Amino acid sequence: MTAKDRETRSDIYTRITERIVADLAKGTRPWVQPWNAGKASGRITRPLRHNGQPYTGLNVLLLWSEAVARGYSTTMWMTFRQANELGAHVRKGESGATVVYASRFTKTEVDAAGGEVERDIPFLKAYTVFNCD
Repeated sequence: MTAKDRETRSDIYTRITERIVADLAKGTRPWVQPWNAGKASGRITRPLRHNGQPYTGLNVLLLWSEAVARGYSTTMWMTFRQANELGAHVRKGESGATVVYASRFTKTEVDAAGGEVERDIPFLKAYTVFNCD
């Protein structure tokens, strides 16, 4: 892992932590019902990808927080590329919300004794999504 990779990863953690701390400073606990039933037309739902699949984990908190802060009424989010593929447009100057994808992959390495060892390597990727409002 290069120094730049470590810096990018810590930057992601820092940005997410700062967002949660800012919500807490405003008196909002982002994990406790941050939505407004009036905006959701009587339905309370998790944030959804453009294809209708719900976000999970920390992304739910991040997108709820972003939707409340900006007053979005829809729960649908998509990347810039997905918007282009669907023929939609992201307004010039629009800023998106950061979401993360965390997973792991298995790498086979040769140990000092010459045997093969499988090692799980976790990774975290951040990307930007835009609300469909």
